[in-house]
Amino acid sequence: MVSVGIIGATGYAGMELVRLLTCHPGVRLAALSSVSFEGKAISEVYPGLAKLCDMKLANEDEVIAASDVVFASLPHGLSEEIAEKCVDAGKVFVDLGADFRLYDEADYKNWYGLDYKKPELHKKAVYGLPELYRERIKTADIIGNPGCYPTSIALGLAPAIKNKVISLEGIVIDSKSGVTGAGRSPTQNTHFPEANESLSAYKAGCHRHTPEIEQTVSELASEKVSVTFVPHLLPINRGIESTIYCRLTEGIGLDEVHKHYVEFYHGERFVRVMPQGSYAEIRNVRCSNFCDISLHVDARTHTLIISSVIDNVVKGAAGQAIQNMNIRFGLDEAAGLLVPPAII
Repeated sequence: MVSVGIIGATGYAGMELVRLLTCHPGVRLAALSSVSFEGKAISEVYPGLAKLCDMKLANEDEVIAASDVVFASLPHGLSEEIAEKCVDAGKVFVDLGADFRLYDEADYKNWYGLDYKKPELHKKAVYGLPELYRERIKTADIIGNPGCYPTSIALGLAPAIKNKVISLEGIVIDSKSGVTGAGRSPTQNTHFPEANESLSAYKAGCHRHTPEIEQTVSELASEKVSVTFVPHLLPINRGIESTIYCRLTEGIGLDEVHKHYVEFYHGERFVRVMPQGSYAEIRNVRCSNFCDISLHVDARTHTLIISSVIDNVVKGAAGQAIQNMNIRFGLDEAAGLLVPPAII
């Protein structure tokens, strides 16, 4: 049994970790923490967890001491010191925040406004997108869990880039996310009357996930790639749909592209390439760790249109973090994650 601790357990991703880990056959939920609710039971914060998990919320040091692996679901800038404590104590650290996602400190400073406090820790960190970096994850002591938008986008683009069926210039990404992507703290834009029955773009061309997207795409392509990324806020609780527009390589058609995607993701437990003619839909991945991908071609403009959907709180956060833990500890990669989508 792997002993698991969660720091930041009362945010949406932290709560989702609790929900999924209570059903994981290979782990023991050892300790939880929350600065805002320390001393309370987590079921007081989320009554739906009553009789499933009534654990009291402790402090971060108690969590680290009790655990083999520690998940941290915190705002950026708060994870490095916790990671150092975990490494010093011989514990594995999985960061659901942004602190260990970017390789380049200059990118982190440019997009997040902070320097690395512990540069030596970043040399130990691995970017935790299992379908692309599984071998690296197996031995990592610090795992930077990918962001939700970058997960949907990297999985959507990877086969096309690796098989050289698209141009690397002019890639346009139109992504739409449910309101949970903004976190649990309320803002005016996520207030129900503001978000409901509406759809709006935000941070067009300047979202903080842009360097993470470009980092993975560039690594896949073995050259520097820039993309245009525009996120939108959907009036739903969960889910991301990323529509990606790319210019097809001359002479390449949909049949060949679809074959590459099926072969690339053959054997992957959580990526489903849809049959030609069907469309990936958020409702078919809600509350699950699946990524569904559908492929379409505009023959007039020779454009490949990739639709990639995930649940932002599961595959985009907690589920992927558990998938990384499973890999790191030699467990069945799908343990605790093979739950059917909440279709209705």
